[in-house]
Amino acid sequence: MKDIDRIGPVSLYLHFPFCVRKCRYCDFLSGPASEEERDNYIDLLCREIRLRAFEVPGPVDTIFMGGGTPSIMTPAQLQALMNCLRETFQILPDAEISMEVNPGTADGEKLRAFRKSGVNRLSIGVQSFDDAELRLLGRIHTSQEAREIFRAAREAGFTNLNLDLMSALPGQKMETWAHTLREAVALGPEHLSAYSLIIEEGTPFASMQLPALPSEEEDRAMYHFTKQFLSENGYRRYEISNYAREGYACKHNGGYWTGHDYLGLGLGASSLMGSERFKNPDRMEAYRKAVLAGDCMGLRQERELLSQEDQMEEFMFLGLRMTDGVSVEEYQRRFGEPVEKRFGEVIEKHLRQGLICRKTVEVGGASLHCGVPCQESAKTDGAIDHRLALTEYGLDVANYVMADYIL
Repeated sequence: MKDIDRIGPVSLYLHFPFCVRKCRYCDFLSGPASEEERDNYIDLLCREIRLRAFEVPGPVDTIFMGGGTPSIMTPAQLQALMNCLRETFQILPDAEISMEVNPGTADGEKLRAFRKSGVNRLSIGVQSFDDAELRLLGRIHTSQEAREIFRAAREAGFTNLNLDLMSALPGQKMETWAHTLREAVALGPEHLSAYSLIIEEGTPFASMQLPALPSEEEDRAMYHFTKQFLSENGYRRYEISNYAREGYACKHNGGYWTGHDYLGLGLGASSLMGSERFKNPDRMEAYRKAVLAGDCMGLRQERELLSQEDQMEEFMFLGLRMTDGVSVEEYQRRFGEPVEKRFGEVIEKHLRQGLICRKTVEVGGASLHCGVPCQESAKTDGAIDHRLALTEYGLDVANYVMADYIL
């Protein structure tokens, strides 16, 4: 069972809850704010960082700035934030430092400043390369502006770029989704996130009269086309909705799926430290009050102490999101018992149904052998890691499969 006092690498998530205009599908904790409000928030965030230094005694291996729209920040605001992080934490020299970018909030000069400050990975929220779809979504940028910001990022020195893309939009047809994928691949990003729209309660989309959503058959066709097209163009699917060129899988997000410790900083940010989950206040006044009072416990709301069974469940159903699956050896190391002790029956059921397979992976390398139905093999002299992974069929019905691992 994980020990909250152990010293090991930790990831940091920084929430920036401001945007130019809230998109019609968005249910994230975000909204417009004045320059003064954003300045005040950066000050609060830096105070919180220094206040919580003791919670991260070891090194920091990834940092992710999400929102909202972090790219609204001025270069001076970001530099102040990065200076505070470096003064407070031991950030590894090769740490992955990511920032979400809306194409309508940045230019070449700003991106050069971001790169100089230490950000080394951008996740650009394109969503679509069809301007009618972008207007429907309420995005503040055009498809041409998305292309321009991508090129500006390259000119600024970024060599690790992700594009976020969204399918199953109201009125969307296979032709427009295929166009978006082709335009994205033509730019040559290192990483692509491709996911289906979910209309959440409380968003403008939930109360709007929208064009018809794609049928279930059309949605599945888009899903299968995405897998095939991106594979043909050199993008390996390493997680249900994420594709990357070799060596560019997102380290930060990978931590969420493997139980890596992460500390959330900022309004409403969530954390997993050791066996405890908690989150910051999601109302600005409560957050401000706790930070200014130096009240660390006030920044630990909705606390949940995970039992060993909770952690076993999460190890399985989160780890199975990754196409390399879960490590049998790592399970034994973490929990002191073989995976078959708790999950033997469900594993055997899924093997019979062709939903999962047994896979061996060379540590630090590629997949070597996967039992029926994968039939892949290779020779290696490296260390071998035995895994359980979803098959292609299992990935298609992943939610059904993963639910079976809730004890």
